[in-house]
Amino acid sequence: MRLILVLLFIGSTAMNALAQCAMCRTTLENNISQGNPGIAAGLNFGILYLLFTPYLAIILIAFFWFRTSRKNALAKLDGNALAR
Repeated sequence: MRLILVLLFIGSTAMNALAQCAMCRTTLENNISQGNPGIAAGLNFGILYLLFTPYLAIILIAFFWFRTSRKNALAKLDGNALAR
């Protein structure tokens, strides 16, 4: 539970990050100076989306793997108890 809370905290603080490459930053600065700030917000959201997608996939795979292995272990224990 503690790990999940730490991951949520890290994820929520990363939302304020302005992670952009030099080329994207130049393009966005030009758009903002022309009065179009919507593109910057969309690009920042896209960058954060691409950042968290692999981590989310790994977490889901680990969760389903853990759940399946736990079910198999419990079934094996129940099978051994019935065999006695």
